[in-house]
Amino acid sequence: MTKNENAYIVGIIAEYNPLHKGHAWHIQKAKELAGAKYCVAVMSGDFVQRGAPAIFDKYTRTAMALEAGADLVLEMPSIFAASSAEDFAACGIALLDRLGVVGSVCFGSECGNMEEISRAASILALEPDLYTAALKEQLKKGFSWPQARAHALSLTGDFDKELLDSPNNILGIEYAKALIRRKSPIRPITVLRQGSGYHDTGFSDVFCSASAIRKELEANASNGGEGLPASVLQGMPSFAGRFLEQAYPVFLNDFSTLLNTALLRMTAASDPFEQYLDVSDDLAARIRKELLSFSSFEDRIGALKTRQYTYTRISRALLHLLLGITDQEIMAGRAADYAPYARVLGFNRGASAVLSDIKKRGTIPLITKTADAGNLLEGTAWEMFQKDLFCSHLYQAVVSGKYHTRLKNEYTHSVVMKS
Repeated sequence: MTKNENAYIVGIIAEYNPLHKGHAWHIQKAKELAGAKYCVAVMSGDFVQRGAPAIFDKYTRTAMALEAGADLVLEMPSIFAASSAEDFAACGIALLDRLGVVGSVCFGSECGNMEEISRAASILALEPDLYTAALKEQLKKGFSWPQARAHALSLTGDFDKELLDSPNNILGIEYAKALIRRKSPIRPITVLRQGSGYHDTGFSDVFCSASAIRKELEANASNGGEGLPASVLQGMPSFAGRFLEQAYPVFLNDFSTLLNTALLRMTAASDPFEQYLDVSDDLAARIRKELLSFSSFEDRIGALKTRQYTYTRISRALLHLLLGITDQEIMAGRAADYAPYARVLGFNRGASAVLSDIKKRGTIPLITKTADAGNLLEGTAWEMFQKDLFCSHLYQAVVSGKYHTRLKNEYTHSVVMKS
C-alpha cells in the first residue's frame, strides 16, 4: 500500500460479546460507507466494558469476527477494556490512530446522525464554562456521573434527550471526542443501529442484541441445557454454530468465588480497596460492610447498588478489585497514550499488506507472538501487557475449572488466521 491509501482501511472498536448478525452487517456496512478494502477491529479481550467476563473467550470471538469480514483483530489493553466509556473509547481510538494506516472509524448509534454526535463531542472535548458549571451543579445534587453529564450537555447544547441516554450514542460521542482531542485525521462515520436496542432481551426478526443472546445462553445453562438454543443461532450468523461447538460460555457469577477470595485476601493484607479503579471511599466502606456475605457476584452488586452508584459502575469496581486494576495503573496507561502496543489476535491472510504497512508506518510495536513481547516492550507498556496476560489466564482458569478441560494458555495460543 502507498501512503495515500489510508482511506481504504476502516477501523471498528467492538466487544463482539458475542458476535451477532448486527455485528456482521456493521462490518460490511463500515467497508461500504468508508470505501474501504480492509477492516481493522479493536476488540476487548476476555473482560468487557460493562464490568463482566466476555461470554466466550477472545480467540473464539476473534475467529468469528474474521469470518464476518474483519481483516485484522487487535486486542484492546485490558485495563481500558474494562474501564469507563471515556477510557474505553480513548484507548480504542488511540490504538487505531497509532497504527498509522486507518483512514476512518465506523460505529453504530441509535441516532445515526454524525453531525449531532460531533456537536456533543466538541462540548465534551472543549469543556466550555457553561457545561462545566452545569456538571458541577448536577453532581452536587447527588446524580451519578452519567446522569449529571447528560443533563449538563442538554443545558449547554439543546440536545435531544435520547441522544444522551442511549448507550451506543454515548460511546459514539466518546469516540468523536477522542478524535477531537487527539487532533486525529481519522474520519468518524456512524451507522443507524438496526433491530433491537442495546439492552433489549427479546428476539426480533431483524437483529437481536448481544444482551438477548447472553441472557438466553445463561438461562439455557442454568436449566441444564446442552448445545445452543435455536433462538441464539437465529440471532447469530449462519457460521456461528461451528465456532461455538468448541466454545465454553462463562457468566459473571462463575467468578464469585474468586471475587470473595480476592476481597478476603486484600482485607487480611490491609490492602486498601480505595486504591482500585472506580472504588470511592464510600463504596469501599460499603464493600467492607458486606465483606462476609459470601454472596454471588451479581448479589454483591445488588447489595451495593444505590442511586449514585449504577449497576455497571459497581460491577466494574468489583471487577477491578478482582483483576487488581488500580488508579495508578490507569494514570500510567493514560500517560503512555492508552495504547503503547498493538497485540494481534488474528488476521485474514489476504490482508497481510495491512500488517506490513503497520510495521512501516505505525508508532507502536506490533506483537504477533506472546514470547516476543519482552523484547519489544518496556516500562508501562510491559506492565500493561503483563496485566493482559494475567486477566486472560484468570479467565482461562475459570473456564478450565468449570468445564474440567485443559485449555491453551497465552503462551501456547497461536494467532487466529483465516485463509
